Amino acid sequence: MNAGAVDPADFTDALSGFATGVVVLTVRDGRDDLGTTVTSFMSVSLEPPMVLAGVGADGYLAEVLTRRPRWAATVLSTGQRALAGRFAAEGRPSARLLLASEPHHRGPASDALIPEAGVAALECETRDRIEAGDHVLFVAEVLTADYISRRGSPSSASTTATSGRPECRTAMMGT
Repeated sequence: MNAGAVDPADFTDALSGFATGVVVLTVRDGRDDLGTTVTSFMSVSLEPPMVLAGVGADGYLAEVLTRRPRWAATVLSTGQRALAGRFAAEGRPSARLLLASEPHHRGPASDALIPEAGVAALECETRDRIEAGDHVLFVAEVLTADYISRRGSPSSASTTATSGRPECRTAMMGT
């Protein structure tokens, strides 16, 4: 095989078994609320606490996240697969409509909508934006971490099981 000649379908298949948590990323844009399901999400640093989220470069959400540095990321539980699907659907409506029948609140640091039945919710502020192929990576400092469910196991983008979550607590990080 020629170096650099990776078939996109082969690449997708090769990484499809990698278990990642499913995260709903939300941001408030003036009078509207946007959100999407992301599986490109990871911790980057403990001190200061930082995460990275990848979103499609050609989407409106990438444009909004460039203008609005504060956003929220909610790690979904296994019981929230339907919610993950709604946030992943093409042509999805406002995050307010997607969460209309779900318990949720506005994050005090980001003003973004946060589903309440998730495993954890992080409010973040973008510190760096990196273009990476067809995605934009947003490196962000975590402003608050809210463990809002003791019982929920994280939802996974593959069939690999995950167990064990930290005790329910809220932590303020930075100001």
